[in-house]
Amino acid sequence: MNAPLIVRIGGEDGLRALIEQFYDLMETLPEAQDIHRLHFRGHGLAHTRAAQLEFMSGFMGGRAYYRERHGHMDLREIHAHVPIRDADAEVWLKVMDEALASCGHEGLHIDSLRSPCAGRR
Repeated sequence: MNAPLIVRIGGEDGLRALIEQFYDLMETLPEAQDIHRLHFRGHGLAHTRAAQLEFMSGFMGGRAYYRERHGHMDLREIHAHVPIRDADAEVWLKVMDEALASCGHEGLHIDSLRSPCAGRR
C-alpha cells in the first residue's frame, strides 16, 4: 500500500489522537520534563499541540497546514528560539515511539518515520 502515512494512521483524526497522546506523555513522563519546560520558551503546550498537528499533517503526506500558515517547514527555523540538545532530541523520539505504540501504530510504515530521509518523500 502506497497511501500517505497520514492515511495509514487514520487520517487527521488518527493524527490528532497521536499528537494528544504524545503531549499527554510529554506532560507526565519524568524523562520528558526538560523538553516540557522548553515549550514554555515558546507559546506553551496548547499552542504546540496545534502547531505539531499542522506540521505533522504535511510531514506525513496530508495537507501542509503549517507551510500554508508559515510559508515553510524548516525545523531549524521553527526551533531557533530554544536550545535543543542531542539528549532532548533522543527523549522526543522515545516519547513519540511510546505514543505511536500506545495508539497501536506499528509496521514498516511507522518504521519509515525513523529513517534519515523521513519527510522528504
